[in-house]
Amino acid sequence: QVQLVESGGGLVQPGGSLRLSCAASGITLNFVAVNWYRQAPGKPREWVAMITTRGTTGYVDSVKGRFTISRDNAKNTVCLQMNSLKPEDTAVYYCNIVSGHMYWGEGTQVTVSS
Repeated sequence: QVQLVESGGGLVQPGGSLRLSCAASGITLNFVAVNWYRQAPGKPREWVAMITTRGTTGYVDSVKGRFTISRDNAKNTVCLQMNSLKPEDTAVYYCNIVSGHMYWGEGTQVTVSS
């Protein structure tokens, strides 16, 4: 059974940083592409970043230069380093994979506020 668990969210001031983690069980993450999405209150879920099996990364324009997605294969984890956070980054962040089926974690709340 595949499970994804996000962690690392919290409350941070504008300009601050957070590091989110997506830990997997039941699947080896380095064999699949991994995505991060986010959903702010009253808005649709938005794709944020991805990393392919070859390590190629992609980002939505609004986070380019501020967010970095990376793998930690030893821990079977994908991380999202978020720097220079803005209030508009406030959302629940989810990791996502597709492996014959689409899997989502429960999400982790990120709140950027002074």
